[in-house]
Amino acid sequence: MRLALLGPPGVGKGTYAAMLSQAFGIPHVSSGDLLRREVASGTDLGRLVSKYMAQGELVPDSLVNRVLFERLSKPDCRRGFVLDGYPRTLSQAEALEATFPLDLAILLTAPLEVVVERLAGRLYCPACGEVYHEKWRPPARPGVCDKCGHALIKRADDAPEVVARRYSEYLSSSKALAEFYERRGKLLAFDASGDARVLCPRLVEKIEELLRGKEVVKL
Repeated sequence: MRLALLGPPGVGKGTYAAMLSQAFGIPHVSSGDLLRREVASGTDLGRLVSKYMAQGELVPDSLVNRVLFERLSKPDCRRGFVLDGYPRTLSQAEALEATFPLDLAILLTAPLEVVVERLAGRLYCPACGEVYHEKWRPPARPGVCDKCGHALIKRADDAPEVVARRYSEYLSSSKALAEFYERRGKLLAFDASGDARVLCPRLVEKIEELLRGKEVVKL
């Protein structure tokens, strides 16, 4: 079963990806985590990716595809995967469809005010990458990571005005991506406005319903 989660920043792609990974027994593959890991490894490819990141530029699709496809070629992905943060562009979707075609692209939706509330309270550990929320998932000790003890930070791009701009940019740039999968009968839109712990079982049921009878990679 090959799945990808689409949606604006803060809609819950990482949260749902982790839950779907557990529900279906397939790896959760985050493009952001892969790129950061590649940079940390110090490889030639990692240094090239780092150069773009340091300049605040988007990493070219060709490099993102290279890193991602290498991960999807691993044995644990043979039975499927759930992608988080990829594809972001039509070019990436076309490359993915030609190499590792999806069974479903799941478009998570939520109003801007919900996204702003989620991101405004988010706390991030720069050392281990663990993510918390002041309201819904606070750390045991305020401002300190439960996992590694490092001081937690807030990302500058989680500020409400930045979130609103990114949300608007996403809506204007994502239409072609959604249409790409809709034309292929592979798009599932899902309202992710509420609590993921309540909603995810419904999403699992919907995925199983849509893919029942189709030839997909199953456990």
